[in-house]
Amino acid sequence: MLKKILLTGLAVGVVAIIVMAVLFFLSMKGPDLAKYQYLKEPQISPKPSQKMLVVETRGDPNIVGAKAFALLFKVYFKTVKGGKIQTPRARWPQDLGTSLDEWIGQYALPVPEPTDKLPDISIEPGFKISLAEWEYGMVAEILHIGPYSKETPTVEKLKKYVHDNGYYITGLHEEEYLKGPGMFGPGDPGKYQTIIRYRVEKTAVGDTNYSGN
Repeated sequence: MLKKILLTGLAVGVVAIIVMAVLFFLSMKGPDLAKYQYLKEPQISPKPSQKMLVVETRGDPNIVGAKAFALLFKVYFKTVKGGKIQTPRARWPQDLGTSLDEWIGQYALPVPEPTDKLPDISIEPGFKISLAEWEYGMVAEILHIGPYSKETPTVEKLKKYVHDNGYYITGLHEEEYLKGPGMFGPGDPGKYQTIIRYRVEKTAVGDTNYSGN
């Protein structure tokens, strides 16, 4: 999960400032946070699939997250001309109890459906860029307000809601970052707003993502 970025050295600091500047822009210019407040309580609803620009890398998000998001936005602005940028997302394929050093992060931004090629850009080892269709269908969502490190109770509330309503989680843990770090620092983590999302189905057999009773 995207957590506070730990800055080590000037190079990482510069990258982090770029990311924070973009997230600051998003928090100031959009999205309209008021329209997401209904998600303070968990919801299940249909969501259309979406084409995404994805940067994938392995490692502790506190360390590699800044570079991943900086690369993501750099490629995005070279790929998409005009239009309003949407909020960034991330998917996490592994169990959330996995050691952070082994986490695989899929950091992503929605792109227009006609987008079919990427610019020629140098990428450091360990990072992969691609265009992908993120499938959705029925999704369970909840709005987490507060630090990324305090998400667990919100996640468990969502999973219980899914279970109690006869659904099963079939997709990866996904987060959409509506409001995060400010331009010159982490800002107030207590005011961060993150949508937590899972693909769900009624007919799946077994639910390996629900840990409640």
